[in-house]
Amino acid sequence: MTEKPRYRRILLKLSGELLKGRHDFGFDEASINIFADQIKEVVVMGVQVALVTGGGNIFRGGAPFAANMDRTTADNIGMLATLINALMLQDNFEKKGMEVRILSAIPSPNIAEPFIRRRALKHLEVGRVVIFACGTGSPFFTTDTAAALRANEINADVLLKGTKVRGVFSADPARNPDARFFEAISYDDVLAQNLKVMDAAAFAVCRDNNLPIIVFDVTKAGNLRRVVMGEPVGTLVGGKSD
Repeated sequence: MTEKPRYRRILLKLSGELLKGRHDFGFDEASINIFADQIKEVVVMGVQVALVTGGGNIFRGGAPFAANMDRTTADNIGMLATLINALMLQDNFEKKGMEVRILSAIPSPNIAEPFIRRRALKHLEVGRVVIFACGTGSPFFTTDTAAALRANEINADVLLKGTKVRGVFSADPARNPDARFFEAISYDDVLAQNLKVMDAAAFAVCRDNNLPIIVFDVTKAGNLRRVVMGEPVGTLVGGKSD
């Protein structure tokens, strides 16, 4: 008997940094293929997959040249960058045989559907991959916050934060070889130890709605499937402290 996935509906957050891979800017085809192959692997298993991407591979509000920009303008540029990323992923995924729909928080009728919760749920229920673009549609909010909001709106079983590291550590493991790795940690302990799992607003949305977060290395082939099956990959954030 085939084992069933532990999580049947997921929201995967991918940063723009992951999409650029080894490059300083733009896209890395090899990296995108790794993510796409993993997503197809779980879609074939019947898992419903939604994505939110960052835009840092194209534009970062924290870049030096953006320091003197109007914050709202800079955030609008960043949100549009996520739409470019969504189109890139859509093209790659469709070439691999997946059905994909982009739902944008900023109206872009010629290239994406508007974000409507019921429409997103319908796409997921029939097996389409849904990519949420343009963040929340409002400035002053990160794509982490967009991921937390959308995950709760679609009643996702878990929010998966794909990274380039194993999971959550007590300190930067690249700088501190004695940093402790957490297989699981409560919301309260994340706050008490000031661990940077997500930005404060995003984390609060997950905590208030008891939505578990798994931080894991998405650059390693097969890890997404392992997470979905409930294997101990990455760090599970949720619940109360002991």
